Amino acid sequence: MTVMVEARQVGKSVKTHDAQLHILSDISLVIDKAESVAIVGASGSGKSTLLGLMAGLDQASEGEIWLAGELLNDMDEDARAKLRGQSVGFVFQSFQLLPSLTALENVMLPIELKQDPQARHKATQLLQRVGLADRLTHYPNQLSGGEQQRVAIARAFASEASILFADEPTGNLDTETGATVIELLFELNAEFSTTLILVTHDDRLAARCARTVRLSSGRIVGDSAKASPAENTGSVTEPGQESAQA
Repeated sequence: MTVMVEARQVGKSVKTHDAQLHILSDISLVIDKAESVAIVGASGSGKSTLLGLMAGLDQASEGEIWLAGELLNDMDEDARAKLRGQSVGFVFQSFQLLPSLTALENVMLPIELKQDPQARHKATQLLQRVGLADRLTHYPNQLSGGEQQRVAIARAFASEASILFADEPTGNLDTETGATVIELLFELNAEFSTTLILVTHDDRLAARCARTVRLSSGRIVGDSAKASPAENTGSVTEPGQESAQA
């Protein structure tokens, strides 16, 4: 398998007014191409911090992080941004749509940045796929929360990124709308063979992933994968059977 993301003994600390706060410690993790991985844990366990480090949005205090075969430690912000533009898509809890752009323009943006002349056509198709064919010219403030998240998902897949990071993608949605968004996310993920890495408190969303990584107090305390259909079981490995990377 092709390794898409790897963390090697990663730590993250920040200075407070009177001490050093350790957010993550000794994180080692390997994620292969087309895997779907849920990162779970209590609030404050370091989930979103780890996601940001793996996506190159922040820098680790120690250890190494490799993204799409590139060592992030060796890159400045411009180089990391270029790599994200080439390989990474994002879906956030707060949607992060540009308010001055229509739904269509928001989805077109990452395609246009790659100078693809088919940007409008591809963006229109993706919005149709997520059920927003009649919302193309609507601005974010004219859309419901669920509709905004569907636009965000379409935008994430628009650049045909090889890795998709999602931070609490159903966190601001009601149960029914969240279920719809989950279906869309995994439907498109399967179609594009994307590596999906998400942070969630939503048990339904975590259950849809093939693998679950659990954090507690900034450390990995569980790394379990669902058995494949060939093994004739849908169970998850016990904590004592965690991978060596954990």
